[in-house]
Amino acid sequence: MYAILFTILAVCMALFAIFVRMKAMKRPASVRKILIPPLAMSTGFLMFLYPPVREITGLEVIEAFTVGLLFSIILIKTSSFEIRGRDIYMKRSKAFPFILLGLLGLRIAFKLTFGIYFEYEVLAGMFFILAFGMILPWRIAMYIKFKEVERQLKARQASADSKWPLQMQNPAP
Repeated sequence: MYAILFTILAVCMALFAIFVRMKAMKRPASVRKILIPPLAMSTGFLMFLYPPVREITGLEVIEAFTVGLLFSIILIKTSSFEIRGRDIYMKRSKAFPFILLGLLGLRIAFKLTFGIYFEYEVLAGMFFILAFGMILPWRIAMYIKFKEVERQLKARQASADSKWPLQMQNPAP
């Protein structure tokens, strides 16, 4: 019964995340918007203060984090930024919602497959580590890409600003 309930909740959360991400792409990106999610998510490590969750082994931590790193590659490859006017926006990827739904499907498949081998609390800890292992490198890569586009924007603005006074002195006929 709990497995069905938590699966339904996971699907609802994933659909909400897709909706939020797609809506966020309509507003300019910023360093703060890129870096806050992994910082906020890091508070989830407090779950390891609960004794049953601490039964996760070092090897299981490494495995979960490694799977998260592998999944992050997909997100990194499909995330990029573009300059619109004087702002930087995340490029809308048509594949992004499908990637998130695919990752959700994999998560559910893993949960159903491995759920019989692990205690619920240990599995929850492993999925948290997997998710953190996915979001951390993705957001670091996004930060690096953002800074690169930001340098391009500043160079473009500096170039436009340096031409402006010359254009004012010699107006076109």
